[in-house]
Amino acid sequence: MDCIPRTLSRGQTYDALSSQANITGYRAVVEASNEFGRFFAGQMTAAGKVAPAKVLVVGTGVAGLAAIQTAKNMGAIVRAFDVRPVTKEQVEAMGGQFLEVDYEEDGSGAGGYAKEMSKEWHAAAAKMLGKQCEEVDIVITTAAIPGRKAPLMITKEMVSKMKSGSVTVDLAAESGGNIGTTVKDEKFITDNGVKCLGYTDLASRLPTTSSSLYSNNISKFLLSMGPQTTKVKDYMYIDHEDDAVRGMLTVENGKLMWPAPLPPPPPPKKEATEVAPVEIDYRAPYVVGAKQAGYLGASVLGMGCIAPDPAFSAMFTTFALSNIIGVQVVLGVTHALHSPLMAVTNAISGTTALGGMHLVAHSESAGVTTLGALATTLSTVNIVGGFIVTKKMLDMFKRPDDPPEYYHLYGIPAAGTMAFYTAGSMSGHVPEIDSAAGTLAGLLCIGGIGGLSSQSTARLGAASGQAGVALAVASTL
Repeated sequence: MDCIPRTLSRGQTYDALSSQANITGYRAVVEASNEFGRFFAGQMTAAGKVAPAKVLVVGTGVAGLAAIQTAKNMGAIVRAFDVRPVTKEQVEAMGGQFLEVDYEEDGSGAGGYAKEMSKEWHAAAAKMLGKQCEEVDIVITTAAIPGRKAPLMITKEMVSKMKSGSVTVDLAAESGGNIGTTVKDEKFITDNGVKCLGYTDLASRLPTTSSSLYSNNISKFLLSMGPQTTKVKDYMYIDHEDDAVRGMLTVENGKLMWPAPLPPPPPPKKEATEVAPVEIDYRAPYVVGAKQAGYLGASVLGMGCIAPDPAFSAMFTTFALSNIIGVQVVLGVTHALHSPLMAVTNAISGTTALGGMHLVAHSESAGVTTLGALATTLSTVNIVGGFIVTKKMLDMFKRPDDPPEYYHLYGIPAAGTMAFYTAGSMSGHVPEIDSAAGTLAGLLCIGGIGGLSSQSTARLGAASGQAGVALAVASTL
């Protein structure tokens, strides 16, 4: 049964090592509690206070995890250590504290076992474990390497620093032991009163459970070879393609079949042919976009220049805004960009500053002027803060390997539009250009919201909103 590959997912049902290790881990805690002579759980009563026992488990395989769970259920403070960092989550899930060595090296080996570590790592681990031995009451070790002598994790010197009445349980006693004071199949008491248990029959001390689980391993394995697989009653089939069956097959028809052949090595990796990198002009799409923005600004303001009367300008504004709003720009925003959307809309709604400007310009009351100035100030903070927050949020979506961006190029058509509008407004010959500027400002603000429909256009939307608000303020001034 030991020959069934432990890394085989289906083979875990037949894994006798795991089923028996689970029992030994549980029994180790029971034996330790029997020798410890004190509560595992802390108590505080009228008669006095009893501190909880501190248990250190070295090796967090099946046996180690069973020991952690049992000790934790009994109320002890449990600490655990393993050369495999991947077991940290399992230890913490059991309620234990995972100890780490101040030296980076991964001890994960093949088949779920641990591998032998370097001398430097052992030195760092010994320092950490020595300090733990001075603090804990019970040490349970389970570290084992297949086909090798068990690694010495707790030295005699460390045991000599443990408190009198402490207990050590060495589950690796059969293969040499992890603790320097372990005597195989015996209980040894050190000069400083530490009880060292080296029993190798812990699974046999729970005979009913051991027999039940082991018989289940064997019966499930035999059933996997028989009717459950072949669908033929009383027919046992030895499938050489089955890793579980082939792994433990020793003799067939008088022919030695063990050990099983190793799996074929993976095919060699094909050398990737070098492809000449294609130069991408990241600036080109921004140039095209800037040109289109310039055409749009000139076209709208041009309509303002040729508008015959205010009624036409009002109708043109309504027509433009209704078409853009009609595509439901807000509904098209990606869920992940809802927070930047709220920041942009907050900034755009801050154009209440325009009303404050009108109050300040036309009021004849000191109170109205004060309120208008206050409204303008707060709205300006809202506008600036909204766009700053939007930028910070969008920066969170940016990755280090993203291509460079040239959104500053959109400042050229924005400045050109502003200059065109300023010249037309100051000339006095095109009075309807003010209404056209208001229309363009509205379009830019709504376009800013629409830009947040996807991550690829979100930054352009933020720039559009800023240009719209800036034009609106300029028009008001």
